[in-house]
Amino acid sequence: MKGFIHPHYFLNFNRKSVLEYNFGAMLKSYFQKEKIEAGCDEAGRGCLAGPVVAAAVILPKKYKHKVLNDSKQLTEKQRFEIKKDIIKDAIAWGVGVASPGEIDDINILNASYLAMDRAVEKLKVAPELLLIDGNRFKTSTEIPFECIVKGDGKYLSIAAASILAKTYRDDLMRQLAIEFPGYGWETNVGYPTRAHRDGLQEMGSTPHHRMSFQLLPSQLELFPD
Repeated sequence: MKGFIHPHYFLNFNRKSVLEYNFGAMLKSYFQKEKIEAGCDEAGRGCLAGPVVAAAVILPKKYKHKVLNDSKQLTEKQRFEIKKDIIKDAIAWGVGVASPGEIDDINILNASYLAMDRAVEKLKVAPELLLIDGNRFKTSTEIPFECIVKGDGKYLSIAAASILAKTYRDDLMRQLAIEFPGYGWETNVGYPTRAHRDGLQEMGSTPHHRMSFQLLPSQLELFPD
């Protein structure tokens, strides 16, 4: 049949090929061609421990990358490989951190905004427009911004920021796992896994835990195993 593609073609089309030929080509290189844009994203909002980390990235207007995409769509190996390309190719990039104490003081949403502001402040080139992943943003700067829902899957600069934030934070949590073993941070990087909560039950919290979060479900607190 003319135009028919046999299903076996897709079975043999491996994951790497899909990433290379679909994702990178789908993302846009800019929102407004005439402005210097910085894509911004954060990592670690839903964690029980560790900071929230944000990144800001300015890429060349005609930048292309065949694999770059939302960090959640990539393997860990791919994220760390693409990180090298971002650092090498970016016009400017910056990473900002808001500590667990700041998260407890001002809440996780405001701490995410703070981390983004700090990331933008570290850019060596001043942006004229910020592209923010999400549906809302508050900033102490006077830089105009656009909020883009699921922007890390739409714009290369936001995707790049998501990768830098994620890899920076993962590395940090693995370093903390050496100092504070028993919580599984080397693999869960602070997220609420069973191993993490088992550690909380057995050893209690650390200075890196977010005390404003519910570290243990009430059922576990009342009826431990």
